[in-house]
Amino acid sequence: MIKRFGEPPISNLKYTLRPGAYAILQHDDQVLLTFQDAPFSEFQLPGGGIDPNENILPALRREVMEETGYTIGAATKVGTFRRFVHMPEYDIWAEKLCHIFYARPALRRGPPTEAGHTPHWVSKQQATDLVANTGDRHFLRRIFNAL
Repeated sequence: MIKRFGEPPISNLKYTLRPGAYAILQHDDQVLLTFQDAPFSEFQLPGGGIDPNENILPALRREVMEETGYTIGAATKVGTFRRFVHMPEYDIWAEKLCHIFYARPALRRGPPTEAGHTPHWVSKQQATDLVANTGDRHFLRRIFNAL
């Protein structure tokens, strides 16, 4: 069974399944987060939706590059969770199926190409405190307690 974080689904709403891939990116004692300024201002793990017919690892690499400007090394899957949210930018209620990976940033190719995203290097504790959703927070704690 996949663990749910956040609000429970609302029984009379139809949710669209939105699989996504997200990365915990660590270099030394720092973690790379992305700050998204819209539709809500928040810190997040870099990553996002997996496009139809796209494989999960290429999606992860694409999303990290779009949101941070970094390429990544080998990625190891650490878990999956779901959350039920409204996505105003798509005008849908979504069941987000979030696949979380651990990886090292490899090379910065330039600034993020996705508008509204800014990369931020923060300490492990800051990362855990800053991320907006409890699922991201859970996996950050799990990874850092295991290291």
